[in-house]
Amino acid sequence: MSQPIDHEAIIQRFSGSEWDDKFCALIVPLSEATALAKWLRDDNDFLLDYCSNVTGIDYLDREIKEKVENEEGKMETVTRIDPSRIEVVYHLYSMEKHTGPFTIKQLTERNNPEVQSLTPIWRSCELQEREIFDLFGVNFIAHPDQRRILMWDEFEGHPMRKDYVEPFDYEWEPTPHDEILDKHQRGKVIV
Repeated sequence: MSQPIDHEAIIQRFSGSEWDDKFCALIVPLSEATALAKWLRDDNDFLLDYCSNVTGIDYLDREIKEKVENEEGKMETVTRIDPSRIEVVYHLYSMEKHTGPFTIKQLTERNNPEVQSLTPIWRSCELQEREIFDLFGVNFIAHPDQRRILMWDEFEGHPMRKDYVEPFDYEWEPTPHDEILDKHQRGKVIV
């Protein structure tokens, strides 16, 4: 299933999207995500009917140094800032056409991260989007059942964020083991 999928046709139809050569992925804007996903699933040229994987990636601000040629033809090092963001990445396949994977991404800010849920298009996204919500704090617009899936309801924060810091008085999951609860109440570090 490694036949390449023509991303140029997608970009022509959805002008807000752009191709990421480095990761061979289509970056989809929030406003076009649902329509583009539905079109990829239903259009006879693509028929991307299966989403195998959805994952979140957290990027903090970082400096990138690149060598570029200046006006005099000399190489110089230029520093630029790659801004922080969260990416939600989907890997799509066509079972009928035996094509894929085709990767699409939705990008969002780290403060109040929000993307379109693609669960209404591919049902296999539901639990994986819930996991990204739970661990990264991404709000999925129109998700049918967005709630924590791995952490308990009272857990504060999103532990896969790169800036997450465990609190000193760690919030242990409720447990029936009296010895562990007793050590925690006395302030002993549990290893």
